[in-house]
Amino acid sequence: MTIFADLESEVRSYSRLWPVMFDRAAGSRLYSEDGRPYLDFFTGAGALNYGHNDPHLKQALLDYIVRDGVSHALDMFTVAKRDFLEALQDVLLAPRGLEYKVVFPGPGGANAVEAALKLARRVTGRQSVVSFTNSFHGMTLGALSVSGNRGKRAAAGVALTLASALPYDGYPGIRESGPCHLDRLLSDAGSGLDRPAAVIVETVQGEGGLRAADAGWLRELADVCARHEVLLIVDDVQMGCGRTGPFFSFEDAGITPDMVCLSKSIGGFGLPLALTLIRPELDVWQPGDHNGTFRGVSASFVTGAQALRSYWSDGTLEKSVREQGDRIAGALAAVVEEHPDAGLEVRGRGFAAGLRLPAPGAARAVCAAAFDNGLLMETSGAADDVVKLLPPLTISDDDLSEGLVTIRHCVGQVLARSK
Repeated sequence: MTIFADLESEVRSYSRLWPVMFDRAAGSRLYSEDGRPYLDFFTGAGALNYGHNDPHLKQALLDYIVRDGVSHALDMFTVAKRDFLEALQDVLLAPRGLEYKVVFPGPGGANAVEAALKLARRVTGRQSVVSFTNSFHGMTLGALSVSGNRGKRAAAGVALTLASALPYDGYPGIRESGPCHLDRLLSDAGSGLDRPAAVIVETVQGEGGLRAADAGWLRELADVCARHEVLLIVDDVQMGCGRTGPFFSFEDAGITPDMVCLSKSIGGFGLPLALTLIRPELDVWQPGDHNGTFRGVSASFVTGAQALRSYWSDGTLEKSVREQGDRIAGALAAVVEEHPDAGLEVRGRGFAAGLRLPAPGAARAVCAAAFDNGLLMETSGAADDVVKLLPPLTISDDDLSEGLVTIRHCVGQVLARSK
């Protein structure tokens, strides 16, 4: 592995958690170069909701490549792009009664967030944006400005301005909810908070410790935004594409955001793609106002369209995620009951689950023990105190059981050592 130490930047991170040479992957498993299997409860940080090398998606991609389909086209009209947009409209938007136009902002989630912030400021003529404690929206400067993690913000190297943070649902020591507090400040001419262009929120905070906002809290937030004519942006980059059960994580709350940021699994196969969905009346862009070389990767259009048609044309996958999500939550709750004095806490929703271990270093130790036992997981939260589970949505019952048993074993092992 000397080539990595010699040539690759020290900024690399996940390779330090799992110091093995991965060679191939299928379904819910990665395989090292020497053939050892690793059960994947990380799934590319949520970019592989359908697992590795899903056969439906792989065949669609192979067919497209074999027939010399267009590989790169900026924002030109292509058959692949048309097919993706038709699938998006027919499978997702129309059945849900959602009227959005689609911005292709670039290859990653931060691109989707940057486009939303930029457009919100342009539409409203206002500059500031409200975000929430423990939020994370990306590593570019605009996205960092509305992120809560102090360490990630510090890496920017410049002042991050034009953003104000309010307490997320359940933030400790706060009696008044974030939406209620926002309403109070915006209604008070002496509060010092100017009316923002937008509010950006995650329904479940993936990097912020798997905190999940209550549906009522989200509805209250949407109501406050509408009352004060502030745009509501939902960052569904990690929690969208079925991760919490429904395709969009905000569906259960019954809200309709002004803008939605999607990436990660929207391309289906793990290939780069990002979308910013916007209400039609917000489409005030002029040609070229927001562009980039990789606004749409044709291969991602192909696998993204296939994923929508294969998994979201009916309610089968959503039902499975809801049922298995309850199973995950139940298994984690059982771990909590086994260790009543450890202060453990179950977090998250659906297939975005977390187990908080308050003892310093305990969550990291559990993930390290899991790796030794052939299971890949990462930590979450500003203090790295939450074990984060992101299994593939298509995982088999046996593989899910294996992972949950391994987690239970590793938690017990780590807590026993700390006594």
